[in-house]
Amino acid sequence: MSHPTPVMVHTPAHSGLGTALTYDSPTSLPPGTLVRVPLGSRELLGVVWDSDSTELSEDIALRPISHCLEGMTPLSPNWRQLVTFTAHYYQRSVGEVALAALPNQLRELSAEQWARRLKRKLKANASAPRAVPTVPHATPEQAQVLDHIATHTGPFLLFGSTGSGKTEVYLRAAHEVLTRDPAAQVLVMVPEINLTPQLEARFRERFAPLWGEACLVTMHSGLTPAQRLNHWLAAHSGQARIVLGTRMAVFASLPGLQLIVVDEEHDPSYKQQEGARYSARDLAVYRGQLEHVKVILGSATPSLESWHHSRPSTDSEPAGRYMRLHMPSRVGQGVLPLVRRVDMNRQPYKTVFSNHLLDAMRERVTRGEQILVLLNRRGYAPVLHCTDCGWKSECPHCSAYRVFHKLDRTLRCHHCGFTQGVPRACPSCGNQDISPLGRGTEQLEEHLGELLADVRRPDGAPLRIARIDADSTRLKGELERQLAEVHAGAVDILVGTQMIAKGHDFRHVTLVAALNPDGALFSSDFRAPERLFSLLMQAAGRAGRDASISLTQACEMWVQSFHPQHPLFEALKQHDYPAFAHQQLKERQEANLPPFSFQALVRAEARSQQAAQDFLSAARDAGAAEADQARVDIYPAVPMAIQRVANVERAQMLLECTSRKALQAFLNHWQAQLHTLRSQHKQVIRWAIDVDPLAI
Repeated sequence: MSHPTPVMVHTPAHSGLGTALTYDSPTSLPPGTLVRVPLGSRELLGVVWDSDSTELSEDIALRPISHCLEGMTPLSPNWRQLVTFTAHYYQRSVGEVALAALPNQLRELSAEQWARRLKRKLKANASAPRAVPTVPHATPEQAQVLDHIATHTGPFLLFGSTGSGKTEVYLRAAHEVLTRDPAAQVLVMVPEINLTPQLEARFRERFAPLWGEACLVTMHSGLTPAQRLNHWLAAHSGQARIVLGTRMAVFASLPGLQLIVVDEEHDPSYKQQEGARYSARDLAVYRGQLEHVKVILGSATPSLESWHHSRPSTDSEPAGRYMRLHMPSRVGQGVLPLVRRVDMNRQPYKTVFSNHLLDAMRERVTRGEQILVLLNRRGYAPVLHCTDCGWKSECPHCSAYRVFHKLDRTLRCHHCGFTQGVPRACPSCGNQDISPLGRGTEQLEEHLGELLADVRRPDGAPLRIARIDADSTRLKGELERQLAEVHAGAVDILVGTQMIAKGHDFRHVTLVAALNPDGALFSSDFRAPERLFSLLMQAAGRAGRDASISLTQACEMWVQSFHPQHPLFEALKQHDYPAFAHQQLKERQEANLPPFSFQALVRAEARSQQAAQDFLSAARDAGAAEADQARVDIYPAVPMAIQRVANVERAQMLLECTSRKALQAFLNHWQAQLHTLRSQHKQVIRWAIDVDPLAI
């Protein structure tokens, strides 16, 4: 008997193939079944979808489904609803989101290969539990927070100071869920890959003795295709009870899901910047509502959106949708670091490290303590320039400068990757005296070595300076190796970018220095101050995490700034995130910016800036009447901050509305007009809609 079956395949919305394609199946297949189907001359992986998602026709001959992936339960209705919501909200096709959420290797395996892989996977996961681990006592604040989580539905915003023990709350909440129901599963999300190993170690130490090594799997882009498939299968089958991953993990198939944890929920890395530009944090909250499970968003510096959503009720407005839980104290009654501000206007010209800061660093090293130096700019210098003619190391393919990397003597564009050796003389005038302008982490590492060459460790050995940034950790395993050296005390001063400021539990760090943070104070991006405050608060939190050290001597955070009296630094000195958030939200409300309005960006890329802007302007004209009716403001098209990347010109256009529902309704209708316009503007290479953008 013939059964017309709707199947989602990886087709973009502009392909004209609709939401689902209809195939012929000899048996009735339940929605969520994975199948392989022909499309043109290719054979693709697809997902059987709900029958009401497409109109089935009996008047045409249907191509048959090639085969089903046997031995695997269908993807759940909740998973399919999550995918559908994501596609509609972020203006992508359902098939594109659904297939991108599945492991790549599933698309490549034949029926025979799939059968062998599934059998091998099931055999490999046998693991015996071991002795029950020793669990530390919960602090009073942790116990109070856990009681609220147990007795309320959430979502919860866990606002805990750095070092307050948020991870222990996650562990205990997960333990309660997993012991109550033998089929329960927990999803734990982190913003970046480099935070995965240390959190995985904590979870594995706590839960592997109870349920075996196979109880936990990870999901992130650093896995091989085979590893990602194996981990996905373990989660889908229920064998893995804990999934720990980056933003992609929000789409993990978890039939027994009962708890979602989003650690460092403020981090912009949760926002996908290619394809479907989804926010994994926001989808985690939606998934919690969809599946009726509790969601914990944790941070010492919550995003202003989450802070606003967790506001208490007042006479003028109701309470937010989240429950705010506060843990202000550090474990062991440790003390937050003292924030010292250095006015660089009073320092000699071109001073990199003030004398007072250098004296403090010498003192710490001679006592055997560790120091972090934060500069959010990698390379040796951001620009190489000629003092005679003014030539600068511009990238020929981008509207940006190539960064000077001294170690390998290269000029490297951090946008398109174009790399050349450093010229012996100025390419413009022949002057041989070309020099670096500005400084990056490479230069800081070198400069510190010169300034502190006479300093010795307590054992008389010379101090050791290490650097952690995207360049020094490019090789596989290098980041883990360097972090292990820091934890082991083999490094005295660690220089790095924001990679060293997030989430790391460095027990012997007592001083953190932040250099040149002023750029974000006057940025055109209204979110820049929020990101800077978060980065500095997180960096400060790396100091004094060992209570036995912070109670006996003052730990410090030094900030060198040309604007030390700025309100942001005043709030930082007091470790007063609520005051900073209140001031920022007040400014945003007056300017009608998120979270008091809702935004979308339309980006276009073309061979010329004029072509990109012409397309966006035509799109604005096409939607003007409906936008006025829906009260959606469409601003004129402008070049992006980095206007040209890899010889492609980029422009953007901002949409704003006080109603999320009205903005979504407008975008859904307007997108069809954009597809039509795209065919008329041949020079446009690609365009995309970014809903709830983080960078404008």
